Amino acid sequence: MAVRDTIKTFALWELFKGLGVTLRSLFRRKITINYPEEKTPQSVRFRGLHALRRYPNGEERCIACKLCEAVCPALAITIDSDVAVDGTRRTTRYDIDLFKCIYCGFCEEACPVDAIVETRRHGLSRTIGHPIPGINAFCAPVFDSAGNLVLGITAMGPEATFDNEWNGKVAAPLRACALEVSRRLGYLEAA
Repeated sequence: MAVRDTIKTFALWELFKGLGVTLRSLFRRKITINYPEEKTPQSVRFRGLHALRRYPNGEERCIACKLCEAVCPALAITIDSDVAVDGTRRTTRYDIDLFKCIYCGFCEEACPVDAIVETRRHGLSRTIGHPIPGINAFCAPVFDSAGNLVLGITAMGPEATFDNEWNGKVAAPLRACALEVSRRLGYLEAA
């Protein structure tokens, strides 16, 4: 046994086994895509950015029961509440730290009034008039050479002068800027 191991060591057996795996993979169909220009198909169970729903009359659905905050395993949700003029409990602050969030969907399941949902959006987030009424905001992701999210470039402004369209005059340059910063950090998929 020792002689066989010695021969395998000097013959570089493990190296050739590894090269065999490489050669087998060399001629297979490539699965790499150029994100964000190309997108992979999303699973029907995909959970993306969170959204707070409102009733048709514009009133928030959230009743500040704080069940979503209690059930969140990552402790990513913070809710402050106050009693409204009509005597109902309403939120004054509803924050989700998306860097902590693990997108498990527990908050969505725990909500008794279906106030929070996880949308199918990812990569660029925007806020229109909430949590600060009258303010619109966009955030574009920046990735490093390993593909890790390292930064979010954010722009915000008053809704009267701040375009809130996904491909509008604010979001498109913001995305282009984030893409350029990612390229300079060595993010090859952005090239």
